[in-house]
Amino acid sequence: MDRIRQVIRQMIEVSDPELGELLRHCLVKTVPRKTVLSSPGKVPQEIYFINRGLIRVIVTDSAGADHTLHFALEQQFIADYSAFILKQPSLYTLQTEEETELLVMPRAAVEWGYAHMTQGDRLGRLIAEYYFIYQDNRLKNFYARTPKERYDAICEIFPNIHNRVPQHMIASYLGISSVHLSRLKKSDRRKT
Repeated sequence: MDRIRQVIRQMIEVSDPELGELLRHCLVKTVPRKTVLSSPGKVPQEIYFINRGLIRVIVTDSAGADHTLHFALEQQFIADYSAFILKQPSLYTLQTEEETELLVMPRAAVEWGYAHMTQGDRLGRLIAEYYFIYQDNRLKNFYARTPKERYDAICEIFPNIHNRVPQHMIASYLGISSVHLSRLKKSDRRKT
């Protein structure tokens, strides 16, 4: 719980009693690799904070092919935020790609934070702003950058990602084939 306390304190001013009460509404759990935390067709009821591990956000197209939309790493909050906020069924799958230790924030904890924490609304807004900025940059990068530029930037966005997930997931995130990713990696090796 130390990491979440530190992250929240970096975002807002919060008293020990407020933070303690918020965290009493939450649960820490460790789940194995390939655990589905949220699936399409279900209304998300939880937001996750990653203490250790990695979560992949997946959307499945009408032909049944999976596409990687996002990787969430340590000290990040993750959920299908739109579906969570609107209380609508999700289109995304959230799946762990490593054994992952999570702080699970049920909807009741989030609502308690909004209602009882002095800066609870600010915390929610800052988390939503971070997610919005990430998604906005992702869209801009996808359409305004070349695959090579997106490949070059991925390690800044997701440190050590090449050692944490299979290459086909990285290719999917970049919007390219695994063959194209191999060419980009070979081209990089020749330059060094």
